[in-house]
Amino acid sequence: MLDFDKSGGLIPAIAQDAETGDVLMLAWMNRDAYEETLRTGRACYFSRSRGRLWRKGEESGNVQEVKEVFIDCDADTVLLKVRQIGGAACHEGYRSCFFRKVNGDVTQVIGERVFDPKQVYKE
Repeated sequence: MLDFDKSGGLIPAIAQDAETGDVLMLAWMNRDAYEETLRTGRACYFSRSRGRLWRKGEESGNVQEVKEVFIDCDADTVLLKVRQIGGAACHEGYRSCFFRKVNGDVTQVIGERVFDPKQVYKE
């Protein structure tokens, strides 16, 4: 059903908290990531920077349990309604990747860090 060819093999995937409706993050999926997500019930994405599948939480333990999957009208975007396990979806340690708010020409951090990324990632 999804049209992976429309944008070169990758489609945007939005992760939304299934209970609160908060948008947690946007990532990319190729066909393999999408199929693994459906098969396992855990979010799997394609990391453009690593050039490989990225199983959400493989380093941090902050996995996403997929509750529902939706496809948009153009069949080129996926919405995952998830249960965020571990408290943070963002690799910078925040619950949501959308932790900055723009007010005019000022951007402010409105989220609180759940973990320190320097303590979690081996980069």
